[in-house]
Amino acid sequence: MARALRLNEDLVEALALAHDLGHTPFGHAGQDALHDCMREHGGFEHNLQSLRVVDSLEQRYPAFDGLNLSFETREGILKHCSRRDALALEALEPGGVGRRFLDGTQPSLEAQLCDLADAIAYNAHDIDDGVRSGLLQWEQLDALALVRQHRDAALAEHPHLAGQGGRRLLFETIRRMLSAQVHDVIDATSEALQQSRPDSADAARALPRLLRFSAPMQADSAALKRLLFAALYRHPQVMRTTRVARQVVTELFAAYLAAPGEMPADFAGRADRHRAVADYVAGMTDRFATREHRRLTGRDAFAALEAPVAG
Repeated sequence: MARALRLNEDLVEALALAHDLGHTPFGHAGQDALHDCMREHGGFEHNLQSLRVVDSLEQRYPAFDGLNLSFETREGILKHCSRRDALALEALEPGGVGRRFLDGTQPSLEAQLCDLADAIAYNAHDIDDGVRSGLLQWEQLDALALVRQHRDAALAEHPHLAGQGGRRLLFETIRRMLSAQVHDVIDATSEALQQSRPDSADAARALPRLLRFSAPMQADSAALKRLLFAALYRHPQVMRTTRVARQVVTELFAAYLAAPGEMPADFAGRADRHRAVADYVAGMTDRFATREHRRLTGRDAFAALEAPVAG
């Protein structure tokens, strides 16, 4: 998409690689739990944590902390920011990455592209995960025009897919959906750029978001998100897992706070113990967090989830 729109491909790649650096184990469930743990100590927000990783937590150079990234890269990493956090950033860095959240301007076109590409990608992954796990049924997806038209097109071109258990049909449907959305973004954004004709990066920032779907595709995307929220994210099995994930992060936080020596020395020795624990836990993968929780508590928190759900 960046190449088709003649954007800065290097910047887009950097933003795409960095956009989830601050995510906690277990995604938004872990973030919510960590924010509750840090509520009296500055809170926790994964976008700010991504910026914190590249600005200070990464220690690669002898002369300074962080990665010494450009303003445009740091700006694009900070996808969301509350007014309170933006004011705090502005106080530390006047006119810096928090400024646009105060004056209502947009990030770079490259950052806008990465935000939209991220939404396209995770919707596709969630359909894949949902169907293959059995939590989403084809009948539910058939209610969506976006899915139905590409599934029907795949079957029309490859009728033998109907008798192969659905896996190849699922992959082909998602592939066609992704392609349609990518080309729709390119076409709709090209039209928006042609109409607005910004003559500089700052001029583009002052306009409404230019990276966009067409109106029909935006409606289809919104319908898909509503279905995923209702049928997948709120599925009883997912909700059970979410509750356990929050418990794991909360208990990990408490365990390290009580015994900082269980963390690596560069975290254990920091004066701000609460933030040090938050930084350490936020940097974990799901598997490492689960393993550490088992080591520190002697319990397998997710074992009970293997039992079938009643009803």
